[in-house]
Amino acid sequence: MRVVIAGAGNVGTAIATDLHAVGHDVLVIEQDPDLLAKLRPTLDVGWLEGDACEVNTLRIADLAKSDVMVAATGDDEDNLVVSLLAKTEFAVPRVVARINHPKNQWLFNETWGVDVSVSTPALLTALVEEAVSVGSLVRLLQFEGGDAHLVEVRLADNSPAAGRPLAELSVPRDASIVAVVRAGRVVIPRGDTVMQVGDEVVVLVTGDSEGPIKSLLVGS
Repeated sequence: MRVVIAGAGNVGTAIATDLHAVGHDVLVIEQDPDLLAKLRPTLDVGWLEGDACEVNTLRIADLAKSDVMVAATGDDEDNLVVSLLAKTEFAVPRVVARINHPKNQWLFNETWGVDVSVSTPALLTALVEEAVSVGSLVRLLQFEGGDAHLVEVRLADNSPAAGRPLAELSVPRDASIVAVVRAGRVVIPRGDTVMQVGDEVVVLVTGDSEGPIKSLLVGS
């Protein structure tokens, strides 16, 4: 997968490092030449000096051949411009944008070319809720421009799913259990994976399937 990241700050470089580590083709765009010169020797990915808000820079980055655009700068206006250009001018299939200020969250939608928006304050709130809410369904991430979102639940003692293999659970067709975190380790769910009390179950759901999933994992 080819990924272009706008912004070489802490967030952008962390994303680039993780994606490169698992074998993806990564290009980072940064307009600060001093920062780029400092980071280039530390991370073996593609680097491009330029303003990601300019069409010519994105053209030089060959953005049209990318699978994902990540707008990860520290400026929400820049992230919106980058997202819009990536979607409208280069038809990038997936655009992920960082939200720096919660008050701007309403802007990060399909109108601006954003497929997925990530707000650190919103994620922290969700994690706080998850930490204190065993047996409650917590929304982690909303996919803008669609009905799909990620939810998580820590299975309680009375969960209807506890002790049952995944294949026996009546998971709705428009929902998918994507990961199970057990004792600090990620378990990729399979049909023979037995749900256990204390498992943190991450599920991709739609508005219609969220209720049935809650009944399945949390109970009435």
